Amino acid sequence: MTDETFAPTAENQRRFRDALGCFATGVTVVTVPTAQGPLGMTANSFSSVSLDPPLVLWCPARNSERHPFFAGASHFAIHMLRDDQSALAMDFARNGDPFATLQHATNADNVPLLPDCLARFECRTYAVHDGGDHDIVVGQVERLWIGEGKPLVFAQSHFGCFDPNA
Repeated sequence: MTDETFAPTAENQRRFRDALGCFATGVTVVTVPTAQGPLGMTANSFSSVSLDPPLVLWCPARNSERHPFFAGASHFAIHMLRDDQSALAMDFARNGDPFATLQHATNADNVPLLPDCLARFECRTYAVHDGGDHDIVVGQVERLWIGEGKPLVFAQSHFGCFDPNA
């Protein structure tokens, strides 16, 4: 690494990504119902927005083939993954349809719900905003569930664990 300040231009986009990767984030899987069946996407762009009303956000990439399903969904679920679920995160990162081999339920809005995650937020789409090469999808949380375990985190291109009791 260098001790150099730089502008985030097209020529140094990799370095910009590396700098962003210095921030550890939680890992989520976002799911939506589609006419073709359940669909999911791994995302680390989750954030809380508001307690009243209860709002959260996440940001799907516009260049993803799955983007139209997520940006256009009326309802979705965000699943925070546990530290032992990195394989699940990779399954949804590579392929939005590992549901054929994955046990899941659906809620009243037909949104696929993954079992055994750290926490789950069932949302109604509140707003979608332009976010450059991503959209910012804001969801109003209608139901939530909290499981047990330690969170799966992602930083500097690697999965890891955070132990809040350490």
